[in-house]
Amino acid sequence: MAAAKKAPAKHRSGGVHFGEVGAETAGHVHFDDKLHDSIVMVTQETDGSFLTKVGFLKIGHKYEITFEIPSRERLGQDVCVVSKHNLFLQVTGIKATAVGHVIECLYIAHKEGVLREEFTLASETNDRTCARVAVQARVMGRHQGTPMLLEGVKCVGMEAEYDSEQSDWHGFD
Repeated sequence: MAAAKKAPAKHRSGGVHFGEVGAETAGHVHFDDKLHDSIVMVTQETDGSFLTKVGFLKIGHKYEITFEIPSRERLGQDVCVVSKHNLFLQVTGIKATAVGHVIECLYIAHKEGVLREEFTLASETNDRTCARVAVQARVMGRHQGTPMLLEGVKCVGMEAEYDSEQSDWHGFD
């Protein structure tokens, strides 16, 4: 059996560095400021729809999410929501700005994993113009810690946690 030689480790700069031993911050990890993307990210897909990434959320919690989509010439200033009823994502407000539209919505993190909910914006002046908006979240379980919320995401409540051990049923006699 041939033994593989290990290549010498290369030192990579930037990103993460550790405090020096004996220093005031010994044992702490420090991140460069350029790594902190703490805002909701909105990207336009190739098909013209918008993908909004809202980061990590916690299951069983309700969030108020505010983000801005860039304007599209055909969509115009006056838009409304025209999509099927969604139990977990409700658009509560749309405000036109100089560069696009600010969307406010309520989102309920109902199950773990990467979740994607969608709604459609339509122009009130042009019947044939619409834009699909997807909101994508990574939902953590109940016992997986507390997520750091992005700017534009605010926790506004949580569902009551059901625990089977809290039952007052004493079983069969």
